[in-house]
Amino acid sequence: MSVRGVRGAVTVERNEEGQILDATVELFNAIIAENGFAPEDICSVLITVTGDLDATFPAKAIRVMTGWELVPVTCAMEIPVKGSLEKCIRFMLHVNTTKSQAEINHVYLRGARLLRPDLSKA
Repeated sequence: MSVRGVRGAVTVERNEEGQILDATVELFNAIIAENGFAPEDICSVLITVTGDLDATFPAKAIRVMTGWELVPVTCAMEIPVKGSLEKCIRFMLHVNTTKSQAEINHVYLRGARLLRPDLSKA
């Protein structure tokens, strides 16, 4: 078994708590579904947000999901690069898995598909 990194990102339209929490749950559920992970598989989740998203902590959404309460989750601020994608929530999950790097499904939703079109599904 190896520890693998799983990436994902999603954008929101407005800096509002509801939009941030909903987008976080949408992205998290998509990553879990695409890869078939269970809570016990997850070592930790690092969530970053762009500087224009400060209405809430996205980690709050995962911490209250049934079955996921013990998964370590933290938030950080994304590096403020000029011209980068705005209103973006990015994930890095560290998971214990028997899957190879090539078998991991990274998930990019909404406007975040622009970040990695090579990994984004239509």
